[in-house]
Amino acid sequence: MTQLRTSQSIPRHKLAALILGMAFLLAALTSAGAQKYKPLYTYSINSGGYSGILPAGLMSQGQDGNLYSTIQNNGTAKVGTAFKMTTAGQLTTIYNFCSLKSCVDGSYPDGGLTLGTDGNLYGTTVGGGKYAAGTVFNLTPGGKLITMWSFTATKNDEAAPWNPVFEGQDGNFYGADPGVYSGNYGVIYKITPKDKLTPYPFSFSDGANPNLPTQGSDDNFYGTAILGGKPACKGYQYGCGVVYKMTANGNRTVLWPFKGYYGNDGAAPVGVLVQGYDGNFYGTTYYGGTSARCSGACGTLFKITPSGAEKVFHSFTGFPDGAYPDTGLTLGTDGNFYGTTSVGGKYNYGTIFRITPAGKLTILYNFCSVRGCVDGIYPKTPLVQHTNGKFYGSTTGNSLGGSVFYSLDMRLKPFAGLVNWSGKVGATAEILGQGFTGTTNVSFNGTNTKAFTVVSETYLTVTVPAGATTGFVTVTTPGGALKSSRKFLVSP
Repeated sequence: MTQLRTSQSIPRHKLAALILGMAFLLAALTSAGAQKYKPLYTYSINSGGYSGILPAGLMSQGQDGNLYSTIQNNGTAKVGTAFKMTTAGQLTTIYNFCSLKSCVDGSYPDGGLTLGTDGNLYGTTVGGGKYAAGTVFNLTPGGKLITMWSFTATKNDEAAPWNPVFEGQDGNFYGADPGVYSGNYGVIYKITPKDKLTPYPFSFSDGANPNLPTQGSDDNFYGTAILGGKPACKGYQYGCGVVYKMTANGNRTVLWPFKGYYGNDGAAPVGVLVQGYDGNFYGTTYYGGTSARCSGACGTLFKITPSGAEKVFHSFTGFPDGAYPDTGLTLGTDGNFYGTTSVGGKYNYGTIFRITPAGKLTILYNFCSVRGCVDGIYPKTPLVQHTNGKFYGSTTGNSLGGSVFYSLDMRLKPFAGLVNWSGKVGATAEILGQGFTGTTNVSFNGTNTKAFTVVSETYLTVTVPAGATTGFVTVTTPGGALKSSRKFLVSP
């Protein structure tokens, strides 16, 4: 990059032109449709560290208020790193994969990271490990890695997981493996804190190549499989995918088999389902819908009840709303859903959108709105809402430029984020946020308690008080009250 000279060495007319050009760029990023979008960091493609071509995986907020994730093709050995990113866009590498002999610590961490109740980050690698078939790992924010499981590439556990694991409300960890080696059609697996893995395999009729599930407020797990299901669907001989429900012991029920690439209900569901405030689950299909502008149609947004009643509430058309949504949906604290399309939109480089539960869609940003596409192209990282109220994500890069880490400010209020969201009276609840120093009260659905510990500005723990009932948690800070983004379920 050419270094800017001081104003003393630049003629006034050229300085004025430079200022005007910078103002034009700023205006482009803050004009009508783009006023909420802000690029914060661009991954370099020439540094030898971050290639910037492949996007970051799932991002999660840590106890310190930073965001944590992985990229799979960078670092010292060029097989991936874990990193933390401040909300201002300052990146720090915390682990280089394949740091150990024969990559027994794993390689190619594709899926990103999730936060555990112990404050550590959890993820998977597609390669490396004891059997060179991938790993599940536990990583401290300071960079100490422990391998929880090395996949064996057999029917006992499969191999090459590209989704991270997440901690269930029972304290066990759950993940999904697409099924690539052993003849299975993929597995959902559970890992206990003592690192014992139990697989729950798919049989094709109940789905194939599962995505990561989510845990519903009824303690069951809800998810999708990209392929499989019966009956055969229109336009694809291998099945168009399913939505399923699974109990904690692995009993699985198909709630909905998708039926067709054109029209009907969509095909190839991708991303993680999210439960709305109405109790229904919302998701995306990569193909399907009513538009013929895209190959296999342009994709859909759908909702499904816990009992299995499915409805498409938006079919993408390519333009102006985008096409091929493959990162799932994120529930905002305003009750609306936020997501991205990988292509399409005004410039055909993808979009950010908001959609109401009733199906009203608004395009919030068109990627490549700035000359040279310095604002990013092809968003591939699921949006995450930070407790400061803003959304964050990353785009994909190419040979012309690196991926972009960005924020989306919808003017939503800061809130309290529940790390664990269920427990009995006397249990410990963990809460993320900001401005916690000086907190005077925490309430569970109106039941107040002083039994809390402010660990830091961004993290506190609280004991569920006697008399507490299921409802929202409110933390009273010097800066105002922070309401939780979901209800805390007080169990008997």
